[in-house]
Amino acid sequence: MAGSDERAVRTRARLTALLADVSTGALTSAGGRVAGVYLRSRAPGLLRLAVLTGLPGPLFRSWWRLHVGRPFPVADAYRLGVHVVLPNATETMRRYPQFAAGLPFPFGSVHVPVPGGTGPLGVLTVLHPAVADTVDDLLDRELLGRLAEGLGTELLGLADGDESAITWDGEPLCVRPPASRPARAAVGRFSCDPSTSLVRADDRLHALLGLRPGEFAGTMTELANAVAPADAHRVLAALRDTAAGKPPSAPLSLRAHDGTPRLLDLWPAADRADRAGTAVHGVVFEPGTAASADGAADLLPEGVLCVDRLGMIVYANPAAARLTGRARERLLGQALWDALPWLTGPPYDDHLRGALLCPEPVHFHARRPADDRDASGEGDWLAVSVHPGTDLLTCVLVPASRVDAGSGPVPEGQDAQDTVAGAHAMAPLYRPIALAIALTDAVTARQVSAVVMQELLPAFGGRRLAIYLLQDRHLYLAWETGFPPGFLAPFEGIGLDAHVPGVETLTTGRPLFFESMGQLAAAYPGLALDAPVGSRAFLPLIASGRPVGSCILGFDAERGFSTEERAVLTALAGLIAHAMERARRYDDEAALARGLQQALLPRRLSTHPRVETVGRYLPGTQGMDVGGDWYDVVEAGDGLALVIGDVQGHGVQAAATMGQLRSAVRAFALGDRPPDEVLRGTNHLLIDLDPGQFASCCYLRLDPATGRARIAQAGHPPPLLRCPDGRTRLLDIAGGVVLGVDPHARYPVTELWLEPDAILALYTDGLVERPGADIDDGIAALRRALAQAGAGAGRGGGRSLSGVADRLTATARHATDRPDDVALLLAARRPPPGPGP
Repeated sequence: MAGSDERAVRTRARLTALLADVSTGALTSAGGRVAGVYLRSRAPGLLRLAVLTGLPGPLFRSWWRLHVGRPFPVADAYRLGVHVVLPNATETMRRYPQFAAGLPFPFGSVHVPVPGGTGPLGVLTVLHPAVADTVDDLLDRELLGRLAEGLGTELLGLADGDESAITWDGEPLCVRPPASRPARAAVGRFSCDPSTSLVRADDRLHALLGLRPGEFAGTMTELANAVAPADAHRVLAALRDTAAGKPPSAPLSLRAHDGTPRLLDLWPAADRADRAGTAVHGVVFEPGTAASADGAADLLPEGVLCVDRLGMIVYANPAAARLTGRARERLLGQALWDALPWLTGPPYDDHLRGALLCPEPVHFHARRPADDRDASGEGDWLAVSVHPGTDLLTCVLVPASRVDAGSGPVPEGQDAQDTVAGAHAMAPLYRPIALAIALTDAVTARQVSAVVMQELLPAFGGRRLAIYLLQDRHLYLAWETGFPPGFLAPFEGIGLDAHVPGVETLTTGRPLFFESMGQLAAAYPGLALDAPVGSRAFLPLIASGRPVGSCILGFDAERGFSTEERAVLTALAGLIAHAMERARRYDDEAALARGLQQALLPRRLSTHPRVETVGRYLPGTQGMDVGGDWYDVVEAGDGLALVIGDVQGHGVQAAATMGQLRSAVRAFALGDRPPDEVLRGTNHLLIDLDPGQFASCCYLRLDPATGRARIAQAGHPPPLLRCPDGRTRLLDIAGGVVLGVDPHARYPVTELWLEPDAILALYTDGLVERPGADIDDGIAALRRALAQAGAGAGRGGGRSLSGVADRLTATARHATDRPDDVALLLAARRPPPGPGP
């Protein structure tokens, strides 16, 4: 066991090193800012980000998991096995609007599948600054392809050729990209003891100073000469003063031997501050021109923070420490979101992502918590400018009372705090993007309403929400929250001729804003009010010129609605209306699909005196609710054909394809064709139909008299067999690829014998797969359940085969969150009749 654990640890270490090497290599070949590798997870149809280079993991959290069916370039590269190249934001928005909405910056990207033996193992992806027309001049696509191929080969080697073992289910490994000057570092730390003159320096300081470990004697004098040869005496004096309790009031501005500006910041060790000759900690920093012209960041009144590409603060000047209310030792070496949590989260994460991906600086305002405000009386708002760099982001912090949102002077006669308040009121402007992204996953009216409540109300400080939908010229309540119980009941089913704001906003197409309840009462005398104080917004829900309904937002306090807020709320109402319209179409299509599914499933199964069969079907509870799972029992000569299959996808198309395949299989079975010919013929049919879908299938031809069974399968989970003595086993069935992919596919036949009172279980993956769980674990659980449920199901037993089917599907039947369809087909041979009296 210990040896196995050690091998697992070594394999994991080799895997992480391999992923880090490939992602950093991809950055170089593609001239990129960010690179990563997605790998398959144990959850079916789900890719997980395994490594991320050049971007802090928390800033990319929304993209850690991607379903292969989503309209994203990574998913297409994986599913289709092709390179996806997006040179700029225009092309990204044209082809993948949802991806572009989540990252609304001018960048390009390239996504390359990582090949395996039978299909892609994952995707290598690179994000880079946008270009006008093509990325061919910026990246070596052939080299990226070789990197992906090499990664696939190495992954297969690590897994001993077992592709199913190549998965990733944890958080991504975050890797710092190679510096633009590989032999140098931007910042290095050290500590020294003046009583012994010994210095301990980290590896980054050695790299910054251009020294190999053996070239540095490790004394204060050697340190001073290495940092600034021309100013070594100043460095030594500062070290001694700091040890004596008199640290410099600002970082020392120095020059390296080649003239490169350097900053030296010193402070006494906190644990020895009350002793003479205390130890000294220090940072040597080369900020570069973006952070400090001529190394003068220590002289600037603005706060300066430098953050590396993983979000680590590597430099802070005294003004930054004062403005953020944090001592420099509490900033340096800390992740930005840990040191300054109020500078992260929406919308700040969008600004930081933009600076990491694009070459242009970004500007915004941030509000400091009361505990972090300085005592200068500058106010609680900071104007923040983030300047991108190849290796670092330089953040400049200025009290907002000194500048307006554009970082220029405040116009004469205008209050700076009013300017900042206006800028803050614009904070919800990023909500159309966030709401659009969230609405893409909402498919029912209830889900759309829940998304609106979660996204819209917090953005504007609202507490009450009601959404009405139009049906037969009447408005019916679809969702409400925050209103007094029963208050909205009189408005249920109200006609379009009623004189109430919820109706008039829809009939006129104009939003109505009331800054106080008094304004609302004056405009609509006699209208019942849900509260004496507050403000209300009534928004029309109109999609492509068609009225859908109306939305009511309620606020507990009186408030104004700026021109910008009114425009944003009106735009959001349009998004909600389109989502609701889509939800209606979904409901209609779902009803059609359910009817089609029920019509296509067999009303009764073919019977034989010597064979008992039972089938179960459960639709999924997510998405379109119905899919392409089916089962059937067909007379085949003097025997029976048992078939079960699963068409990829959900909805009307999947159900229709399932019906065509079921008819084809029945026709082949009625002709008593061998199992391999049945699957080959069905495969050719599906390819000829070209519905853009594939299907798995298991086909078994059983001789009831002898128990001889011949099985062929196409990418389907293997059957389970419960023997009469209670033992269960997973049948080892040779199989071929799924139907609809390879016109030359072959489907070998496996032969077995079904004893009397044995139970054969055919099932689809919806019965054994769960998100985040291994399918093998699900099959093992079904095997145990079959062993327990099958007891007593034979002749003379107390449990019927129908009862066994109910037991096996009980967990799935009672699950509120069933992501996929479930189909189950059980078969058992009856013993031959005994001799007569």
